[in-house]
Amino acid sequence: MTYTQATPRSNRITYSLKYLLRSFLVLAAFFVLTLIGGCGSRRVSAPSQPSTASPESIESTKRSTDSTPEPAPPPAASAPSPAPKRSKPSQTPAPAGYLEEGNASWYGVPFNGRRASNGEIYDMYKLTAAHRTLPFETMVRVTNLNNGKSTTVRITDRGPFVDNRIIDLSLAAAREIESVGPGVVPVRVEVLTPGIDPTGGFFTVQVGAFRDQGNAQRLRDRLNLSYSPIFIQQYDSPDGLYYRVRVGKISGEDAARQLGEQLRGREGFTPFVVRLDEGVPSGGN
Repeated sequence: MTYTQATPRSNRITYSLKYLLRSFLVLAAFFVLTLIGGCGSRRVSAPSQPSTASPESIESTKRSTDSTPEPAPPPAASAPSPAPKRSKPSQTPAPAGYLEEGNASWYGVPFNGRRASNGEIYDMYKLTAAHRTLPFETMVRVTNLNNGKSTTVRITDRGPFVDNRIIDLSLAAAREIESVGPGVVPVRVEVLTPGIDPTGGFFTVQVGAFRDQGNAQRLRDRLNLSYSPIFIQQYDSPDGLYYRVRVGKISGEDAARQLGEQLRGREGFTPFVVRLDEGVPSGGN
């Protein structure tokens, strides 16, 4: 009986000791794992050395998306890269000394393949331009004042006959200065051809253009009472025939401009001073 009664009590003591030992081992293991995990977390979150590739890639992205005329300065550790072509206006003065600023437009189809004012066939993929007063074959540099890009063109045509514009570029030239999308941009025009007199020669003042020849004749007859000579110049445009009424044959561009302002003030016209070209068909866009 004594042996039988003592056995359960002994078992309970043994079971309690085992339970305490097992709990201690579990807590010890948990503590060790927590300590190891904490060390691992500190190693992951510790600051690493900065990558040398990051600043270069950021700077490269900045240069590729920068829309300003001036290129971004290269990193100090790398060799300087060449500036993009025509990234800013050239500061070389025009040899002939002629400079003007105003708006430039461009023209392509339907004028492409038609005869220009100097007699040659207009090719919109060549670097040419129309100007109302500069002599044919004059080379000029045209700079887009919005982005600093420049192009060099040859004057082959007369125009534009639109107020507040001073030059009409070919499609190729407009692409070079990135003016195709805007259509009209502010520009600086500099004469590059030496030995010419841009303001010398004979000029006239255009005061109107009509589809109906009778309207052009009536305006000529009215102006004949106060001005002379007055003539009508026929222009075969892509939209059909136009009849341009022009006043005077004036020596010197300055005198022609004075007549134009007189016609503006007295008659209310929007005058265009145009060079009279000897020996070539008249025209323009």
